[in-house]
Amino acid sequence: MPKRVLLVTQYFYPENFKCNDIAFELQRRGYEVTVLTAIPNYPQGKYFDSYGLFKRRVEYIDGVKVIRGFVIPRGKGGKIGLSLNYLSYLVSSCLIALYLSLRYKYEAVFVHQVSPVTIGVAATLVKRIQRIPMYFWVLDLWPESLTAAIGLRNKYILGFFSKMVQWFYRRSDKILISSKGFANSICEKGDFAEKIIYFPNWVDKALTAKSDVVTPDVPNGFVAMFTGNIGASQDFGTVLSAAERLKEHKDIHFVIVGNGRAREWVEQQIVERGLNETVHCVGSYPLEAMPATFAKADVLFAALKDEPIFALTVPAKIQAYMSSGKPIISMINGEAMELVREVGCGMAVAAEDSKAFADAVLQMSQLSQSEREQIGNRGREFASNNFDFTKQMTLLEEIMNL
Repeated sequence: MPKRVLLVTQYFYPENFKCNDIAFELQRRGYEVTVLTAIPNYPQGKYFDSYGLFKRRVEYIDGVKVIRGFVIPRGKGGKIGLSLNYLSYLVSSCLIALYLSLRYKYEAVFVHQVSPVTIGVAATLVKRIQRIPMYFWVLDLWPESLTAAIGLRNKYILGFFSKMVQWFYRRSDKILISSKGFANSICEKGDFAEKIIYFPNWVDKALTAKSDVVTPDVPNGFVAMFTGNIGASQDFGTVLSAAERLKEHKDIHFVIVGNGRAREWVEQQIVERGLNETVHCVGSYPLEAMPATFAKADVLFAALKDEPIFALTVPAKIQAYMSSGKPIISMINGEAMELVREVGCGMAVAAEDSKAFADAVLQMSQLSQSEREQIGNRGREFASNNFDFTKQMTLLEEIMNL
């Protein structure tokens, strides 16, 4: 009889998160996987088409059983909207977790912990009732993320979530971390060093496969491209300031591919700063379109604000960028900066330094195509050796003793 694994996450297919890969691959390897998740509404802020309160709350996707708890859509992602979104799923997931704990038997529960960390409550409930191991994959540090993402600095609220996180860590059999920098923060909350295992993000298989999906049109000239979430954390204010410094270089174009809460603001700023000729928001495209989209870029860039938590992380897009074989320009402090410099796959400048970022873009534009290819190839080779999906899934089986 196949071993049963319960995966707990607030986000699952058709939303695009790494837990999708884990669930489908474990199912393919012979496990019986159940996913406890929410009605999909990220990042649009409303329920996806064909999903709703009375539609597709339980379904099978590629053999994986998916159970969706009630959640209030996040809307535009403001503080009230996010709070209601997080709280509603906390309640519904705990009720479903209680039912699943009494109705089925699992060998392990795996937590895909991005924001909010409160998903750990439902997982811990299953662990305690069934007395099974729990594996907590930390991709977003709490409560630090509350300060970095929404500016929350209330010591009582932060203290409450800090205690909650400690409670989860104490009850976890293993704590998996996506960035090595997370270890110090986690150990500051308790004696958890022996539980911690480095388990980084991998390169999505869709990023290495050819596809006929439509891709964005890009202007002629040198293209510095960003892909992904357009949010406050991605520091587009500094990116646009760098574009202003280079606005007289009409052959240098900043192409922004994606969507998010800050997209409308970015588009307004492009107009107000007179950057229409050199900065282009081209909209969101599916993951399958990214290989062909990356191919249209000369360099790929990533940025995060100068917050202590961001210095501890390597965004998943860095691995994706590496796999493309394109040079990277990173405006992120800490671990991401060190990785790009260590691999030699691009240029890394300090967070929120618009001049250094502009200089890096200009310098990259002055290299020959063969020089840029040589830089990009170093990233591709490193990604192949260190962020391989198959190797990571085999490691996960070993970690979970499956």
